Amino acid sequence: MNSSSNANQSSSPLFCLLGYSHSLDTCMLEVAVILFLAVLIIAGNLVVIFVFHCAPLLHHHTTGHFIQTMAYADLLVGLSCLVPSLSLLHYLRGLNEELACKAFGYIVSVLKSVSMASLACISVDRYIAITRPLSYATLVTPCRLRACIVLVWVYSALIFLPSFFGWGKPGYHGDVFQWCADSWKTNPAFSTFIVALLYAPAALTVCFTYGSIFRICRQHTREITQRHARFSSQTETGKGERCEGCTDKRYAMVLFRITSVFYVLWMPYILYFLLESSGLYRHMAASFLTTWLAISNSFCNCLIYSLSNSVFRKGLGNLLSPLLPSCLSCAEAKKAPPPGSLRTDTRCPV
Repeated sequence: MNSSSNANQSSSPLFCLLGYSHSLDTCMLEVAVILFLAVLIIAGNLVVIFVFHCAPLLHHHTTGHFIQTMAYADLLVGLSCLVPSLSLLHYLRGLNEELACKAFGYIVSVLKSVSMASLACISVDRYIAITRPLSYATLVTPCRLRACIVLVWVYSALIFLPSFFGWGKPGYHGDVFQWCADSWKTNPAFSTFIVALLYAPAALTVCFTYGSIFRICRQHTREITQRHARFSSQTETGKGERCEGCTDKRYAMVLFRITSVFYVLWMPYILYFLLESSGLYRHMAASFLTTWLAISNSFCNCLIYSLSNSVFRKGLGNLLSPLLPSCLSCAEAKKAPPPGSLRTDTRCPV
């Protein structure tokens, strides 16, 4: 009896959300997507963390602390993604599916919450820096900064804790495990609770702060253009202000990319989370694709937020200068301002 049951289990097809490979006896599409994202997330955030540890100047910027917190959380997301990959590749055969599903779903949900809350904190930090530049140093102190980072981690850990006591499902991260997809059901009340206390506040904060910064930079550029048209005879001043307006336009484009990527990657997951919880729509492939699309934001975070930070770019350039001296020297020569063009920097801080 035991041998026949084992034979039936071995001959039965694997549980796969997207597709099944009979020749390799594994869910190839899921493994490919998860491993690809895991490698990108781990590599990208390791670079960010390495630059922060080797560039002391970054520690003097409050935005850098939030980017570093986000990088650590996203790095742990990438490392945790190896668990379902190893399970799909049959390296974790003796694992308790229910325990692995709950633990993996909770950990990834907490880490993604830390990452999303850090995005909101960065937007608030930039909003204060631009709208209240004179009182910024008194409002954003090192003590308040550390308290905010601790609060982000504690809040993220607590908000998903009720899922362990049978109140709903925190997300679809663990649906690669069959028990998680079939037996762990979402709860409309818990899903509304998560959206109302985490996803919606973070999304609205990012939208409001970056929208306000965008309007300020646009107004700044318009004033410079009008001043240039009024005093076009003063060529030196006109050139300097025109360049300043171009910088504000570039910063506005950075804000547009940050906000667009945030909503493009997260909104499908949030919408599906609400639809599936309310019983209006359920599809395993949709849950997998929207979930891992949101998780891919862990790689986009380090790419956009770090490379859009001028201090980070300078630190990265200093680290790469021994490896690529000729290329970096050419780039610095192109970016160097001509003699006599030094002026006070009044543009929106990137």
